[in-house]
Amino acid sequence: MTLHIGIVGCSAEGAALCYKTICIEGAALLGPHAHPEVSMHTPSLAQYTRCLDAGDLAGVGELMLGSAHKLAAAGADFLICPDNTIHQAFDHVAPRSPRPWLHIAEVVADEAVRRGFRRIGITGTRWLTDSDVYPEKLSARGLEYVRPTLDERTEIGRIIMDELVCGIFRPEAVATFQRVMQRLKDEGGCDAVVLGCTEIPLIMSDANSPLPTLDSTRLLARAALRRATQKTA
Repeated sequence: MTLHIGIVGCSAEGAALCYKTICIEGAALLGPHAHPEVSMHTPSLAQYTRCLDAGDLAGVGELMLGSAHKLAAAGADFLICPDNTIHQAFDHVAPRSPRPWLHIAEVVADEAVRRGFRRIGITGTRWLTDSDVYPEKLSARGLEYVRPTLDERTEIGRIIMDELVCGIFRPEAVATFQRVMQRLKDEGGCDAVVLGCTEIPLIMSDANSPLPTLDSTRLLARAALRRATQKTA
C-alpha cells in the first residue's frame, strides 16, 4: 500500500500538470500504469485572487484549510499545494492542518542544493516575487537569490494571470521569460532560475531557458511520489 496524496489546487493548469506528473511518473516506482491514490480539491481561483488582491493572507489560509479538511475526509494521508503564491499563507495553515504538508519552496530549495546551485533567480506572479516564500527557504539553505526588476515582475505576473492560467501560450510570453532569465544570468549572476509559478513549466524548460530551471510543479509532484511510496505519514 502507498500513501494517499491530497492536492490542494488553486489554478487549473498548474494543478493539472502536478496531478498528471504524479499519475504518469508513478509507473517508474510502482510498475506499468500504477500510481498512488490521489484526490484533489480546488475552490474557485477567483476566491483566492480576491484575497491576494486585498492582502488577506488569513483568507487565503482559510481557503487552503477548507480544501485540507475535505481531502483529509476523503482519506488523504498528506497534502501538497501546486501553487507557489498561496504558500504565503503556509504559516497560517500548517499549525491547524488535519494532515502534514510538503512545502513547495522547501522541495525546490533542496533540489537547488542537490544540484550545486548557489544563486537562484525567482520568477512567478507579482504576489510571489514580492514575497518571502522563496527568499526564506533559499536563505535557510545558504543560497543567494535575485528577484526580477519591478517592471519585469509586473509583466511576468500579467502573463501568468492573463494568459498561462487560462491555457494561453504565446511565443511573446516565451520571449519575455527568456529575456528576464538572460538578465538574471548576466546582471544578477544567477546560475539557476526557479519556475516559481506552476504554469511556467508549460512554456519554459531547460530546452529554451538561458539558465538551468528548477521546475517547482514537477519537483513537488516527484517529492509527493517519494513520500507516498515510502509509506510513512
